[in-house]
Amino acid sequence: MRTSYYFTGTALAILFLFPLLWSGWASVRTDTGFGLDNYVRLFSSANGIRAAHVLNSVIVSALTVAGTLVVSTSAGYAFGRFRFPGRDLLFLLTLAILMVPYATILIALYVLLGWLGLEDSLVGLSLVLIVFQLPFSVFMMRNSFEAVPIELEESARVDGCSSFGTLVRIMLPAVRPGLVTVGLFAFLASWSEFFAPLILLNSTGKFTAILAVVNMRTASHGSIDYAALEAGVVFMAVPCLVLFAFLQRSYVRGFTSGALKG
Repeated sequence: MRTSYYFTGTALAILFLFPLLWSGWASVRTDTGFGLDNYVRLFSSANGIRAAHVLNSVIVSALTVAGTLVVSTSAGYAFGRFRFPGRDLLFLLTLAILMVPYATILIALYVLLGWLGLEDSLVGLSLVLIVFQLPFSVFMMRNSFEAVPIELEESARVDGCSSFGTLVRIMLPAVRPGLVTVGLFAFLASWSEFFAPLILLNSTGKFTAILAVVNMRTASHGSIDYAALEAGVVFMAVPCLVLFAFLQRSYVRGFTSGALKG
């Protein structure tokens, strides 16, 4: 039985790692052998990645992660610890956002951002990404808070802590794995998001790195520069892999310590 588990796990690992390994191999393969020519072309081409594109991606990801953590933590704490009229209905409505394909309402959101004066802005893009992260994030944080023994909170309040003080000093350290999981998901979604920036951003100076990689696809005579594209894929994947490697222990605990309970 254990051998079958190992075999299945190995097969799945190969299946998921093969595209990334192929991209890594293709990104260093040249006509004369192997080298970094594809990466040089990715960053030196007129349509390639610039420092501004990377900075835009970092700004959008940071705003999305910060906004998602603040809203989902506050909402998750309220849903998990307080009783108020319409609580369950409001929670179900929040989860119902998952059933709406976000691509179908991007045009409406684009118009809404125009009314708010946030069209073609990184802040507006971040707000849209935060909205679509909230269902999963609120669900995760609510269950994370519910997994914490109520006695910890009661002891803090007996000692004179307010609700906010209890949240900051007692509850947040207790739900750290859930926070890491929510933050990691928000980063991965915002860093690699393509469709929303494509619709919501018009100025090339505000393009994110993923849009710059797609612009790199056209070489001379309309051909596709696959080698530069693969270099772009690897460049976009490296931050995700590094971040996951550092946070994987807390990430796994976020799923196994009651974060998805109930």
